[in-house]
Amino acid sequence: MPPPASVVRVAAIDLGKARVGIAVSDDLGLLAHPRPFLDGKNRKPLVAALVAMVRDEGIQKFLLGLPLEMTGEEGPAARRILSFAQELANASGVEIELVDERLTTVEAAQQLRASGISAREGKGLVDGVSAAVILQSWLDARRDRADDDDGEDYGAGDDEGDDA
Repeated sequence: MPPPASVVRVAAIDLGKARVGIAVSDDLGLLAHPRPFLDGKNRKPLVAALVAMVRDEGIQKFLLGLPLEMTGEEGPAARRILSFAQELANASGVEIELVDERLTTVEAAQQLRASGISAREGKGLVDGVSAAVILQSWLDARRDRADDDDGEDYGAGDDEGDDA
């Protein structure tokens, strides 16, 4: 069965100075799948690799983790991301959505540890898992909004009045 027409193929990016975590949504727009990290040291090949994803995998939107300060303010890291977002938008022609990424790396590291992967073993995995955390949260929120908008109510008490 083909995915619904409303499914948008999305990739999340956790932009680090050395490694860039990538995760891509599945064909149904339900699950985030981490990918091997990309080299973040040289922007030109990084942007080229992301543009190739648009072409090769049909990516229609990039989510870019925005590292806000714990106060919610933009610091130097956030300004670096904003600059990269504009560069990627210009090169790829697809929409870029900025997503608050506070504590996603912490959550990713906890997930890896919970699955039995040590910090040393997880060093090359944490960036992709962090991008997957960003993407999965976005996918879940989008699905929850769609469920709220469909006019159906499957909450507690649905079987009230069935006794008649």
